[in-house]
Amino acid sequence: MPKQTDGHFAYADWEEEARGAHDTYPRLAHASVSNSFSGGVEAAKTSCEYVIVYVTETTGTFTGMESLTGTLDGRAGTFVVEERGSFDEEGTVRCAFEVVPGSGTGALTGLRGKGTFTAPRGERSIPYTFAYRLP
Repeated sequence: MPKQTDGHFAYADWEEEARGAHDTYPRLAHASVSNSFSGGVEAAKTSCEYVIVYVTETTGTFTGMESLTGTLDGRAGTFVVEERGSFDEEGTVRCAFEVVPGSGTGALTGLRGKGTFTAPRGERSIPYTFAYRLP
């Protein structure tokens, strides 16, 4: 049975750069992001890289990889999650993420899990849920 945990994260830094044509759609962009997690996952200054597809000026999809170093329900280590999500006209971001197999270190070796978050436009503290298993 997987364990369930939750908490919040906040964007600590966001640097985005358009790729290719800047005035046509669909348009690609790359973003380097740093987040800070609290709750079941405690991780300050994560490292995250996104590839974004803007279908219109305000809608699109993204994929990314995020490395988290800290604790998961008190167990210390590092793990990486793969993220896939979308954003709509209202600015709401919806994302599902999954632990990259084999990426857990320390007390998180063998970690598997999946989670989600929904971030309304302008929200500074974003709730997440995460269901996981450890050996």
